[in-house]
Amino acid sequence: MSQEQDVVVVTDVPQAEKTAPVPPTMPVVVEKEPPVPVPETEEEPMKPKQVEEGAVETQVLKPSGGDDEKMPQLVSFKEESTKVADLLDSEKKALQEFKQLVQEALNKHEFSALTTPPASAKKEEKKEDVVVVAEEEKKPAQEEETSAVTEDKEKVETEAAAEKEEKNEVVESEVLDDQGKVATAVASDTTAGTSVDDDGAKTVEAIEETIVAVSSSVASQEETQAQATKEPEGETKAASSLDEEAKEVESETVEVTPEEVSIWGIPLLADDRSDVILLKFLRARDFKVKDAFTMLKSTIRWRKEFGIDELLEQDLGFDDLGKVVFMHGLDKEGHPVCYNVYGEFQNKELYKNSFSDEEKRQRFLRWRIQFLEKSIRTLDFSPGGISTIVQVNDLKNSPGPAKRELRQATRQALQLLQDNYPEFVAKQIFINVPWWYLTVNRMISPFLTQRTRSKFVFVGPSKSAETLIRYIAAEQIPVKYGGLSKDGEFGSADAVTEITVKPAAKHTVEFPVTETCLLTWEVRVAGWDVSYSAEFVPSAEDSYTVIIQKARKVAATEEPVVCNSFKIGEPGKVVLTIDNSTSKKKKKLLYRLKTKPASSD
Repeated sequence: MSQEQDVVVVTDVPQAEKTAPVPPTMPVVVEKEPPVPVPETEEEPMKPKQVEEGAVETQVLKPSGGDDEKMPQLVSFKEESTKVADLLDSEKKALQEFKQLVQEALNKHEFSALTTPPASAKKEEKKEDVVVVAEEEKKPAQEEETSAVTEDKEKVETEAAAEKEEKNEVVESEVLDDQGKVATAVASDTTAGTSVDDDGAKTVEAIEETIVAVSSSVASQEETQAQATKEPEGETKAASSLDEEAKEVESETVEVTPEEVSIWGIPLLADDRSDVILLKFLRARDFKVKDAFTMLKSTIRWRKEFGIDELLEQDLGFDDLGKVVFMHGLDKEGHPVCYNVYGEFQNKELYKNSFSDEEKRQRFLRWRIQFLEKSIRTLDFSPGGISTIVQVNDLKNSPGPAKRELRQATRQALQLLQDNYPEFVAKQIFINVPWWYLTVNRMISPFLTQRTRSKFVFVGPSKSAETLIRYIAAEQIPVKYGGLSKDGEFGSADAVTEITVKPAAKHTVEFPVTETCLLTWEVRVAGWDVSYSAEFVPSAEDSYTVIIQKARKVAATEEPVVCNSFKIGEPGKVVLTIDNSTSKKKKKLLYRLKTKPASSD
């Protein structure tokens, strides 16, 4: 059988470097409840009848066998714009109404008062009706209250007057008794022949002073009574006082400074980043303003009750979970990529420390939320910025649905994420998918919306690396998942070239070099099972070709990446040869190179 031979010439060495921002740390974000492991669904489930025609779209690959050359065919999902100018008129109107509701809530300090779950939209409408009725009845109620106050006042004044008369009679009676006692004492002293000029005079003066004081007190009380009788307008003054107090209260309510509420580090209505946050809630509720507002209030209430601000500073001691959930690189559109490696829970010690009892499950849940919160704050919420992530879910050796504790923890986490973290996932990629998960997926697919299904990609082990490269550049993919990203000579800024090697074909890649240098390169073929060789061919006719790597068959089980370097002392070219002659499948070739000045020795 004749072989095809393609030659790829790299005309410039070194290659231009491609810059890439440092990826932030991001967590798992999943928003609906399928069995473990969990995809994200951000919308309300559809009824089965609505999705009968599109249900097949999540049945992407067979678990084994089948046509491996076919990539998953899914309805393309285009991420919605976060710029207000790009919204439809109806969406702009909904956003404006949503902002008005939020502003009113901030003015009334409704968010800081949230301690219990808000009522449904319907109940809120009824409550508003009751408030309106109460305001309409406010004036008659105030008049009745004023009348009642007037009647109470008249009753009190009557009782007070009667009390004063009784006290006056008692005082006068006591004074008369004292006068009689004094007179008897004086008469007794006189009969005894005692001189009473001085003492008698003092006693009489004291009696006179007492009588004058009592009379003055009674007169003063009578004057007060008379003034009360002469001022019938007192009732009006009391009612007026109540009205003034009510006006002062209303005035104070209007002048209250709006409260400041932040979510994921973004103050609501402070700048245009707030619009991006509000759009997430609107899209999660299909631009139904009241539903989105109810969701927002519920989220803010939950964040207070869960203690998010305090949680950010806590050390929960889950350092060993770094292999389970981690961020690595960006996809081709700039989204941070989060890897979820469920097979790590096959480690019995790790599983026990995470899920063996309710306390540990709660601690795991708090760690997951903490990881999520810290990571979300690294996203760019400015209009047009990257405010969503791509999730890669590795199901290789996944514990599956038999692990009850993991299933319970996942279900609880899903509910919180679904209710409080809307629209944070741009794409869900499931790799190394086992047969049982495809079966489960077929069962839940009819209950997902077309929009949600369009975010899902499911592939088996044989297509996992190729699928990831479809969405993520090879220099951003970890070596264990088919990319070239690892610690060493090259970094994420060093671009990788991708070439498809056809079945029964040979590819040659040439690196021309014109100056003395040290040339270093990395080569990888997905699944290998091909022959690889490398040589240096000088430009001078009288020079000899140098064999750098003899042709050898590289098996799939060998090292995933071949690294070589060669010190070049004269103009020429390095030639790499990939021979796929024994395979009936096309292969994906990845390579990159860089040069350094050669040392003098």
